[in-house]
Amino acid sequence: MSQPSLANLRREYTVGELTESQIAADAVEQFSRWFADAQRPDIPEPNAMTLATADAAGKPAARIVLLKAFDQRGFVFFTNYTSRKGFELGDNPRATLVFFWQPLERQVRIDGSVEKVSREESIAYFRSRPVASQIGAWVSRQSGVVGSRAELERRDAELKKRFAGGEVPTPDFWGGYRVVPQEIEFWQGRPSRLHDRILYTQTDSGWKIQRLAP
Repeated sequence: MSQPSLANLRREYTVGELTESQIAADAVEQFSRWFADAQRPDIPEPNAMTLATADAAGKPAARIVLLKAFDQRGFVFFTNYTSRKGFELGDNPRATLVFFWQPLERQVRIDGSVEKVSREESIAYFRSRPVASQIGAWVSRQSGVVGSRAELERRDAELKKRFAGGEVPTPDFWGGYRVVPQEIEFWQGRPSRLHDRILYTQTDSGWKIQRLAP
């Protein structure tokens, strides 16, 4: 069976542009503008982002997680602290986030240090989740080996019975991380691969803005 030529899989980017006269002086404000633009029906999960981490030896890993909050302090997601990413962030508390909004032909890359959010923030978000998701956090020892699907379903049924009619407590092994940005790059696709790339770098005096070659 013949395979399609990957060399021929290409498209021209023509939707928009990104110029210095259009951008905000503050990187988080610029992200907020673009994130607002991404709130449209043809982008079903605009808060989906690639989270890239590395362990103490520098071995990289990446996965998709969901952005749950952002402000001037940074970009927040929640997970199991004993997951692979949790152990990696414990050993090497730096990460990269990448958003790709294909209909807008836009990409954002965020590099920074990582810290845990306060326990109060984690509990407040946990309580906002559907009960089934709260129980799911207890069921899954994320990234651990599981004997079978039936094992997960059995534990789920047990925990639903245990917490029936009451509040599901926030697990002590579960909570949020905040990526504190040192660099944020905004990428806008342009024709002929002459894309627009604007890099914000955090300095003692604020955000430094530079254009990068595509």
